[in-house]
Amino acid sequence: MNCCVIALPRFSKLGEEIAEAMDADLLPYEEGIFTTAFADYEGIIAVMSAGIAVRSAAPILTDKWHDPGIVVVTPDGKYAIPILGGHHGANDLACRLSEIGIIPVISTATEVYGRPSVEGYAKAEGCRVINRPSTRRVNAAFLDGDVPVYEIPEPGIIVAGPGVSVLIRSKPYMIGIGARLGITPEEVVDAVTSALSEAGIRADEVGAYATTEKKRPDPGLAEGVSRLGGVLIYLDDDRINSIETPSPSRAGLIGLSGVAEPAAIACSEKGELIMKKKTYGRVTIAIGR
Repeated sequence: MNCCVIALPRFSKLGEEIAEAMDADLLPYEEGIFTTAFADYEGIIAVMSAGIAVRSAAPILTDKWHDPGIVVVTPDGKYAIPILGGHHGANDLACRLSEIGIIPVISTATEVYGRPSVEGYAKAEGCRVINRPSTRRVNAAFLDGDVPVYEIPEPGIIVAGPGVSVLIRSKPYMIGIGARLGITPEEVVDAVTSALSEAGIRADEVGAYATTEKKRPDPGLAEGVSRLGGVLIYLDDDRINSIETPSPSRAGLIGLSGVAEPAAIACSEKGELIMKKKTYGRVTIAIGR
């Protein structure tokens, strides 16, 4: 994790010591510095009161999956307190600070009770979570007991409820895919192959393929993804419609904001498109990362 230390001027010496020990960049506190740090770093160590850090970060927060983890180090250098993104790097950062004598104060429930978490399991296995809202329910279930883990060899099709976290191997790209009714596997393979070639992406860099659950009865799409050696994920209407898409879509006729673009964005790690939707015959492809 690349990280920085933001220190108030009166605590600059402590900030320098922490930055040197953590091999981190030191950024003097000033107006707008948190905005700069949010754009450039995965983790922030704030040497200041928690109130200053919270008020500085609050206006620019998006969600825990994209915001950097923030750890406040108390001005006396005694405690390291993750205040944002505990499961997303801040807890680990606080524990690293213990190596230089700063005591981590962890508040996430799974860690407090010595239980696993979805994010922790994903990190240990080199995976990432596709359906991120599910982690709330699954992590809560971990507090009550063991949660079963099922491994599905690829190729495969995953149909999971809102209380099931779906993990895939960490790969940089996701493909959102829409298709006309009655599509053939060959059309799917040809469209995906063409899109990857145009984008300069290898097939083994694709984590999974995603589409609308309305395509579940269409065997051609599932078989095409299977031939590509991929995993096909069906997204429900609410998840797709929660994503803003840059391109107009005829999917409004079936009650959706789109298919290929929102599916690619919803399942990608950074939540951004590197290729807007493009039509190949009867198949539409968008690529996210």
